[in-house]
Amino acid sequence: MPVNLKGRNLLTLKDFTTQEIKYLLNLSMDLKNKKRSGIRGNLLERKNIVLLFEKASTRTRCAFETAVYDEGGQITFLTNSQMGKKESIEDTAKVLGRYYDGIEFRGFKHETVEELAKYAGVPVWNGLTDLYHPTQILADFLTIKEHIAKPFNKVKFVFVGDARSNMGNSLMIGAAKMGIHFVVVAPNELFPSDSLISEMKKVAEKTGAVIEFTESIDKGVKGADVIYTDVWVSMGEEDKYEERINLLKPYQVNKELMNKTENTDTIFMHCLPAFHDLNTSVGKEMKEKFGIIEMEVTDEVFRSPQSVVFDEAENRLHTIKAIMVATTGNL
Repeated sequence: MPVNLKGRNLLTLKDFTTQEIKYLLNLSMDLKNKKRSGIRGNLLERKNIVLLFEKASTRTRCAFETAVYDEGGQITFLTNSQMGKKESIEDTAKVLGRYYDGIEFRGFKHETVEELAKYAGVPVWNGLTDLYHPTQILADFLTIKEHIAKPFNKVKFVFVGDARSNMGNSLMIGAAKMGIHFVVVAPNELFPSDSLISEMKKVAEKTGAVIEFTESIDKGVKGADVIYTDVWVSMGEEDKYEERINLLKPYQVNKELMNKTENTDTIFMHCLPAFHDLNTSVGKEMKEKFGIIEMEVTDEVFRSPQSVVFDEAENRLHTIKAIMVATTGNL
C-alpha cells in the first residue's frame, strides 16, 4: 500500500505505523544520496518553515535549517515570540499556521507541541519535549540500517542509563514499532513508566519486538548489536547531578562494558552532547564537584572505531529533511 504522509504531524512515533517509519527511513537515504551527489533540491521550494525553541540546541536547529535550505525553502528561527506570555499557544498556532507551511517546536512540556498541532492547520514537528524525541529516533534507526547488516527484527538494541527520559521513552517506542529486541539496562527507578511499558508491549505483540528490563549489566548487554547511552541529567534537571552520578556510575559505558557484549561488531551510539572528557564547562564543573573526568561514556569508547556517534549526528539532517519533505513538501 502506498504511503502518503502529506499534512501529518510528527509528535511521537506512536502515531506512525511500521510501514510509515520504513518509508521515512528509505526517503532519508534517498535524500542523503542526493545531497552527497551534489544535486540541488527543490522539494521545499516556496515553503516557509518556522522553528520555535525553548531549549538550546545544536543538531536540531542546524539540521532543520540546513534541510530547508538544501531543498529550496525559507526558514525563520523564532525564540522571542509572545507564545505563552502575552499570547496563548492556541492563538500563536493559528497565527503561525497562516504564515508558514510547517512548524517545529523544541521545548519542555509535550502538551505545548500537542496544542500547536491541534490549532495550527499545518504540519507540526516535535524537535524534543520532556516526553519524546522522535526525530532523533529516526536518525538512530537510519544509522543502524547503515552499520548493522541485519534486518531490524534481528537487532539487539541495549539502552544503558536513564531510561525514563525522552530518549528512553522514544527508543522503546521506535523499537516496539520496528520489531527490535530492546533491552534497558538501568537501576529500577530509572525504567520508563509502567503505563508506557504496558502500551509498548502491546505494540510488540503485533510486530514481534521483545522489550526487556534489567539492572544486570552482564545479563543485559550480552549479544548486543547496539549499545546506546545518553546524558545522566536532562535539561531542566541540573539539580540532580550528584544523585544521578551516584546512581549511574556503575552503568558508565566503558571498554569493560563493551567487551561484555561478546560481539566484536557492536556499535556505540549516543544522541549527543556527551560528557566524555573535560573539554566543556560542565565537564570541568563535574570534576571540581564530584571528582569525575567522564560521565555516561568514557573517552576511550567515544573515540573508538565502534563509535558511530558522528554518523548518527549527520543523519539528523537527512531524516529531518525526509520528515518535512514527506509532510509538507513538493512530492
